[in-house]
Order: sequence, then structure tokens, then C-alpha cells
Amino acid sequence: MPLFGIDCTRSKLQEEERSLKANDRNFNMKFHYVNNRIKTSKYNIFTFLPINLFEQFQRIANAYFLFLLVLQLIPQVSSLSWYTTVVPLMLVLIITAVKDAIDDYNRYKSDNQVNNREVMILMDGELQREKWMHVEVGNIIRMENNQFVTADLLLLTSSEPYGLTYIETAELDGETNLKVKQALTVTSDMGDHTQDLASFDGEVRCEAPNNRLDKFKGTLTYKGNKYPLDNEKILLRGCTLRNTEWCYGLVIFAGQDTKLMQNSGLSAFKRTNIDRLMNILVLWIFGFLIIMCTVLAIGNSIWESQKGYYFQVYLPWDSDTPNASFSGFLMFWSYVIILNTVVPISLYVSIEVIRLGSSFYIGWDSKMYYPKKDTPALARTTTLTEELGQIQYIFSDKTGTLTQNIMIFNKCTINGKMYGKELQEKTEKVDFSFNPMADPKFMFYDHSLLEAVKIGDPEVHEFFRLLSLCHTVMPEEKQKGALMYQAQSPDEGALVTAARNFGFVFLSRTPETITLVEMGKTVVYQLLSILDFDNVRKRMSVIVRHPDEKLYLYCKGADTIVFERLNSASQHLRDITTTHLDEFAGDGLRTLALAYKELNEIYFTNWQQRYQEASTALENREEQLSELYEEIEKDLTLLGATAVEDKLQDGVPQTIATLSKANIKIWVLTGDKQETAVNIGYACNMLNEDMKNIFIIEGNNSEEVRVELRKASAIMKKEDQTEISIKQPKKPIVIPEENVDGEYGLVINGDLLAYALEDMELEFLKTACLCKTVICCRVTPLQKAQVIELVKKYKKAITLAIGDGANDVSMIKAAHIGVGISGEEGTQAVLSSDFSFAQFRYLQRLLLVHGRWSYFRMCRFLSYFFYKNFAFTFVHFWYGFFCGFSAQTVYDEWFITLYNLVYTSLPVLAMSLFDQDVNDRWSMAYPQLYEPGQFNLYFNKLVFVKCIIHGVYSSLVLFFIPYGSLFEAVRDDGETVSDYQSFALIAQTCLLVAVTLQIALDTSFWTAINHFFIWGSLAVYFAITFTMYSNGMYLMFPTSFPFIGTARNALNQPHVWLTIFLSAVMCVLPIVIVRYLSSELRPTSIDKLQHKIRKIKTLPPKQMVTRLKRPSARRSAYAFAHQRGFGALITSGKNMRMGNINFKPSKTVT
Repeated sequence: MPLFGIDCTRSKLQEEERSLKANDRNFNMKFHYVNNRIKTSKYNIFTFLPINLFEQFQRIANAYFLFLLVLQLIPQVSSLSWYTTVVPLMLVLIITAVKDAIDDYNRYKSDNQVNNREVMILMDGELQREKWMHVEVGNIIRMENNQFVTADLLLLTSSEPYGLTYIETAELDGETNLKVKQALTVTSDMGDHTQDLASFDGEVRCEAPNNRLDKFKGTLTYKGNKYPLDNEKILLRGCTLRNTEWCYGLVIFAGQDTKLMQNSGLSAFKRTNIDRLMNILVLWIFGFLIIMCTVLAIGNSIWESQKGYYFQVYLPWDSDTPNASFSGFLMFWSYVIILNTVVPISLYVSIEVIRLGSSFYIGWDSKMYYPKKDTPALARTTTLTEELGQIQYIFSDKTGTLTQNIMIFNKCTINGKMYGKELQEKTEKVDFSFNPMADPKFMFYDHSLLEAVKIGDPEVHEFFRLLSLCHTVMPEEKQKGALMYQAQSPDEGALVTAARNFGFVFLSRTPETITLVEMGKTVVYQLLSILDFDNVRKRMSVIVRHPDEKLYLYCKGADTIVFERLNSASQHLRDITTTHLDEFAGDGLRTLALAYKELNEIYFTNWQQRYQEASTALENREEQLSELYEEIEKDLTLLGATAVEDKLQDGVPQTIATLSKANIKIWVLTGDKQETAVNIGYACNMLNEDMKNIFIIEGNNSEEVRVELRKASAIMKKEDQTEISIKQPKKPIVIPEENVDGEYGLVINGDLLAYALEDMELEFLKTACLCKTVICCRVTPLQKAQVIELVKKYKKAITLAIGDGANDVSMIKAAHIGVGISGEEGTQAVLSSDFSFAQFRYLQRLLLVHGRWSYFRMCRFLSYFFYKNFAFTFVHFWYGFFCGFSAQTVYDEWFITLYNLVYTSLPVLAMSLFDQDVNDRWSMAYPQLYEPGQFNLYFNKLVFVKCIIHGVYSSLVLFFIPYGSLFEAVRDDGETVSDYQSFALIAQTCLLVAVTLQIALDTSFWTAINHFFIWGSLAVYFAITFTMYSNGMYLMFPTSFPFIGTARNALNQPHVWLTIFLSAVMCVLPIVIVRYLSSELRPTSIDKLQHKIRKIKTLPPKQMVTRLKRPSARRSAYAFAHQRGFGALITSGKNMRMGNINFKPSKTVT
């Protein structure tokens, strides 16, 4: 169990190689491998108190108050009671600890939920149900369809032929397309025989635990033979079993050693930019405090030696004070206690309350509530709210975050006619009731396409016939009559489903046949060959024999590729189709061209013979096959094109456009393929045709990547590439912002990003920061975190990461702010996040409204708080020169106690919780208002110095005006009012009136609560003062309330009220003058914008989610986004169960 961050269960030596035996617990226990229990929480019941206190005392102010407490326990220097410090300090520590405990308990519950999932383990020859956390390295476990993979496993055997297993890896890399894993033949032959599996004693030697998701090296030794192991035989934790009834696996890595957990990153203690600045400012204040106390201590020594020494008869020294110097030493510590109010503990209590209130506002915001899933926004961490107003970089996942991970057959063009309408409010969807095998979830809104199908348009029929034949989809009948498609990609599934609804139902397949139901009639096509797609070919074809014995080749692929292979007769149709494709591209749709040709029997027989020879060639097999593909896939007849929408979440393009106006840079970090990521970049308007250049880094090694980065940087800066030379600094530096002429984009994949992060991180970062948009694709979860750490290290910018899957956890933890979207990929991202909601579009409201307000309010609060406390404290300092530097307080002790606790706490809290310079509608309409937070304009070191100057000036006014007005002054009846108690009362009343006027001046948005708290606090002050200074209180507690009658004797004099009025006006007058002159003579861009908003009488219109249309000549084909297909697997028959081969429709179709 981890103790203070140290995992005591692990071996001290770093594991270099893993060795394990199946079903041999004693052998595996020698290596002390961790079990399958995971832990993402930071604390346990024993470590919570020490670790949490250690974290809290990293806040310098907390350590300072602890030091003050120790001082107050020393009688010789104590000038205030010890409980005045210990009570608020304990309150702050307890509140923070409880909040941290609740946050960590939620993580603990999440861990428990995962750890207590159940799985079947093979033990003592029998399958037993056990919890995940009890699974150990060397166990053989059984999993069933749709279950999460328990640990990192070596696949042994499965229900599918040849030990094949289908998995979905969305939790790991964001991709929802199916992937195939295959067991070794020697283990797959064991099948579902538990006795054979129980007697399996293979020994595995493999690499040590690491975070590389795409690589695995190892060997299996079984019955004296060695078998190589690679990633194709490994099932990783976090994957989901699909289309596979059952499988068995041998646990290789468990728990924290699994690749998923290795990529998750550590839970970091997050502190805001304001917190870090506060630590610096508190150090400044300490230094200032030491100077003041030193001055007063020296003054005391001088006064005692020149005056006090001769007045010992009246003012005797303590017995333990031998001389004036020692008296000065004691007075130094006494003044440290008295002047500690420059950093009061109530400051931190108030900050926590403000952050808590801001967190509640986020949860209460009905405009961030998603009714479809009954999901409100949630602030899971309450200490980071103001940092939401300072974000400069957003790092977003793609799948499930920007997109819904749903593919929709949106439009198509067939034989020169475009089908598919924009969805309007009154648009009636097409009725597919004529087709009993239609998918009820499929929707289409152009009735003319269905009419063309029904009247038998031959081109339309051929179009859908192609879609139902040319694919690698696997059908599955989960319930009688209910067809389910398992597609290698969501695109392919959408196309086959569209064909199904329009009357061309893909029913079943064998290695040699494909069975369709065409307009109610069952038709069997002989499958002769699949010409599979890959990222080079960018197309796929099938060759089939129709029932009438005619041979056809059907091809679909990227339009640029297919158009090159068309016959001359298709030229006119090609021109029309190109126009339609451009329109589809403008809608951000993913396009695909469809073509076919009839084959000559003799030619095909010859071609097939040559194809068989090439397939078995030992040398240049790929090149020979490629030539044969090129030969037969030409002179095609164009049918048309499809347009599939990779459906974005509502409002994503608008949100990105709005955030860009707020000077926020958005980077996409995704595990998806490059083309898919780029497609979404265009669909979201992150990339567009107006950009001057989009740099796609395609180097094959480190040096080529370096050259391409330098070339891109030189183009953007308009510099000579040879002049660019960047040395990696020994110490971290801060890279300044650079502006370039125009907008640029950068695309880089994970393999090349690895080079950039290792050898040339500065070059990569400088080039990336010149671009408006950066897309990193095929990146691992750990690389996502590394990119964020790079930006944090060299840009010193506030970062936000947003994602929805377990593959996003590491970047969510690495960023200053982590946002989880409660999407389709589980709750792991949400549980690791600081804030969560259901839709990406809510991010703009979170930042531009809640984040901006939180930052604005926190800055207003800090400026006012420091001002009022400096004004309060410095009056003590000036008074020291008039009281023999004796550490006597200038105010009544009850006023000192209640000043921050009662008199000034509620007004500043009201301002900090309700104030707003503009309302939420204006904040959304003018994103430029967000920029001051990014540059720390509202509260920084300069603003702090101004607060000190204002406080010092006010303290001079608040001390010397009452002092001068009371000097030798008398009451109306001739009695003096120049006594200490009257002066203390008048000085503290002047102070309170002045700071109350100041907060009234600072308040931009008045509510009934503000009025009640501000003016009510003044009323409470006078009520408490008259009560405490009354005869009754003195008679009951004579030692506690010595100021008997002071209030009624002093405050009934007109010149006292004149003094109070004059002092208050003199305190606020300079601020009024400075603010007026600065806004009139040197207005900032924000001042001008706010002035413009104030002049506009009506509110801006509410934001509506509309579809953005973008002009684009760029088209994308879904084939780009895929790995090599399942074509060879299908034609080999390895993935066919006997049940599938003999599949019959549930209903007899004629």
C-alpha cells in the first residue's frame, strides 16, 4: 500500500523483464507482482492526515499562522490571546481537509466499483467467480461478450474459429471500430475445455510493464517449444470484448502494471495561479512586516533607554527585562503578533467560501444542464474556479468530446442527381415501413430517393447493391429477426445500414457468398475476391458473380482515387458529381465515390490465376498484388457518391469559434487516425481553406521531422530556413508569444511526435505555437500528458484538458484544469476531472461566464481585502510613535477581533459572490472580455503594490485627521474628548466608514443582498459598539468591556461626525479621481468595450445552435481513416462460425 507516495509492496529494483508461469501461483509469487487492484485516490485512512497537512502547509500563510500561534503561547511577547489565531487556523485546515477528503473519497468509491467487478477465474480445475482485485499474474480468466477486459492478457483461446477475438479499444485510443486479435494455434486448440486449460503450464518471458499501447515483445515456452508473442496476441485492460461469445486469457500485467494504468498519470496536487502569486505576495508582506517590526523595536529600545529608563517608578520594567535592548527584542515579537493582520487568516477562509460559492453556481446553472441524460454540470474540485477565467490553451480529445461517435448517412448523389435535405423543424422523415427488416433508428428526410428505389431506377438499385456488397461488415442476429452489424468502422456500418433501409439488406456471408434481401427477395451472390483497402490504395473493391452468372467489380473509395480510374463515358457525370462533392465538403461531410464495371469471364479467369500466384509469392508479394489491383480497377463506370456525417456534438463549431475570439488556442490530441482527425478539424472550422498553409509533418526519422518543423517555422516567420538554429536550454525558459501574418495549422502523428518530444521539444513547441490550430493524431494517453507538460513548462500558460474516455485521464490530470464529459465511454474521465458536464458546447459558458466572473470577483476581493487590512494595520504602526513603541493597540480589542470576522466579512463576500461587470449574455457575445484574465491584468504584483500604497495613504488619513481634530479638543460641555478611548473609538469608526464606502465604490452590480450586507454591517457596528460600551456590559464584565460610556460621549459631538466624514472622503477621493482620469485619458480596449456595452440599451440576442456552412474544395474519404481491412480474413473463412455460414433469415422472404 502506498505510504507518503512510496509503494512499499514493490521491489526496490526496477523490473527489467517479466517471467511468469500459467497456473503456478508459487512461482509467480517469488517476483512480488502487484495484483489487479487499482488505486487512483491519493490517501488512505492512515496517510490522509499527514499528507493533507503537508500539502496545506505548503501554503506559506498557513505555516506563518502556525508560527504566530507558537509566539502567542509565550507570555513575554504575547499581546493577543492564543485562541484568536488557533480557532481560525483550525477552521481553515478542517474545511480544506474535509473538502479534500470528500474529493478523494469519490475517487476511492470509483476504484472500489472497478475493483469489485466480477470475473471467472480458473482455479483448481474449476471456474470460480472472483472480484477483479483478486486477480493475479499467472491466472487464467474467462471473459464473455461485451465485458471489459480485466487485465493485460495473453489471448489463449476463444469461441471464434482459429482463436480470433474482436475487441473495441475506445477506452484506450478513442477508436470504436473493431480490431481483431488472434491466439496462437497451440493454445487455441484447447477451446473451452477447462481441464486442458487448467493443465496448461506455459511460461511467458516478456518486457517489463510500460506505457506503449501498440507494442509488445515476449515469448511463450510450452512443451519444450518457443513461440513469439506480439501485440496481436495481447488483450489490454480497458478494451471491450465484441462479437465474441467467450475467450480465455493468461494475466501478464495486472493492476497498476497494466498499460492503461501506466498511461493514467499521477494525481497531482493542483494549485491555482492566484495561489502561487499569493505565496509570493505573502513573502513580500512578511518582509514588509519584519521591516516594520524592526523599526518599532529599534524605536522601543531608543525610547526605553532615553525615556522609559527614568520612568521606572511609574512604568517598571519586567523582572526578566534587564535592559532597553532586550525590551526592544521582546517588542519586536509583540509587534509581529499585533501587525499580523496584514495577512489575516480570515483571508483564506473567505477565499474558500468564494470558491465554494462559485462551484455551486456551476452546478446550479440550468444552461449547462443536459436534459436528455439528466446531467447537470458539476464542479468536482472547489479550489480551481478562478483559474477557469485564465485559460490560454485547451487540449481536446476528438471521439466523444467533439464528436458524438455516431456516423449518419446524410446525403448522396446518384447518376448526377443529389438526394438528401437539410433537417428543418417541419421536415417529415422517410417512412420505411414497407421494409420489415429496416433499422428503426435510421432516419432520412428526402422522400424522392425512396420513390426512385420503389419505381426501380436501375442506377439507384445498383448504387445500393454496391453498398450492400462492397464491405467487410459481419452480421449478427442477437434476437430472432433482429439483425446487428459489427463493422470495422462506424462509417462502413452507416453505409450498409442505409442500403438495408432502402431495401437492399445485407443478410449473411460465408467465405464464398454474400446473401442479400433485395426489395423483399433473397439473392445470393458468389464472392470471388476482396481487394482490400489500406492507406495507400484508399479504396476497396469486391468481385462477385450475380445469379445471372455475370461478373461485376464494385469499387468504393476516395473520390480522387476513383475518378482516376473511370472510363471516358463517365466524364460528364464526373463533373456533376464533383460539384455535388464540393457541396458535401462544405457541409463537413465525409465523402466516398462509388463505381463498378462488368468483367469478361475469360479475362477474369486469367487474372484470378495470376492473383493466386502473386498471393503465394515469396518475394515482392505486395508489389505484385498492387499491380494486379491497378490492372483490374480501371475503366470503371461512375455510379455516384455518398456523404456521411461524423456527427459533431451540438454547437461544437460555434463553441470553438467563440473560444478562439477569446484568444484561447485549441489543440486536438486524439488516438484516431490522421485523416479522421483532420476531417473533424475541418468540420469544426478549426481548419479551413482560408488558412495560408496547413503543415502535415510526415518525416520518417528524427532528422526529417526536425527539417520539416524548421521549414514550417521559417515559412510562418518569413525567414531563411538555414538561419534557424535552436539549442535546448539547460534551464527551463519561457517562450514569448510570437505573432505571424495569417493563420496556419499543424498536423503531426504520435510516432513523429515521439521524436519531437524527445530531441526537439523547443522547436516543436515554437512551431506549434505559431499556428492557430494544432492536431496531434495517433497519440498515446501518455503523449497527451507530455504535450500538456511541455506547454506548461515553456509557455507558463494556464491549460485545460477536456475528454470523455479513460484514454484522456492522463491529460486531464496533467492540465491545470481537467474537464470530463459524461459521454459514451464510461466515467473514468469524469471521475478524474475537476469539472464535468455532458456536452462540449457548455465549455464556452464554463469559461466565458463562470470562469471570467470567478476570476473577476476573486481579483476584486483580493484587492479590497489587502487594502482594508493594510489601512487597518498601518494605523497601529503610526500609533507606535505616540505610545512609546509599547505594542499597545490603537483600537479596542473587541474591534480587532470583530473587524475581519463581522464588520467587513459579509460586504466583501457579497461582492465576491454576486458582483459582475457585465451579465452572462454580454460575456458570451463579447469573448474579448475574457482576455484580462489570461494576462493577469486584474490582480498582479503591480496591482498589489497599488493596494499597499492606497492602504498606507488611507492609514495616514485615518490616524492623523482624527488625531489632529481631537488634539486638545473639548466637548460642548467643556469636558475633554482627547483621551485614548475616545480616540480609539473615532479612529476605528473612521476606518469602518471609509472601507465601507470603498467597497460600495468597488461594487459594479448591486443586489438587495449587497445593500443589506454593506449598510447592514455599518448598522451592526454601531449597534454592537453602543452595546459593548454600555454601563450594563461593564457592570457584568468589568475587565472585558472597559470602554464604558465612550460611544455615547464621543458620538454625540458634531465635530466628531465631521471628522468621520472628512476622513472617509479623503480616503476614497484619490481612487475616484484616478479611475475617472484613467478611463477618460488612457482607456484600455476592455474599458472601451465595456463603455460600448453600457451604451447599448438592449441585451444581445440569445445564442442559437446553427449549422455552419463553410466553402471548401477539400473532400475527405472514410477509407483514409482505416487500418487494413478484414478482407483476407473473410475470404479465408477463419472468422466464420458454422452458424454464420448456414445463416438463414428469420422470416421467409420471397
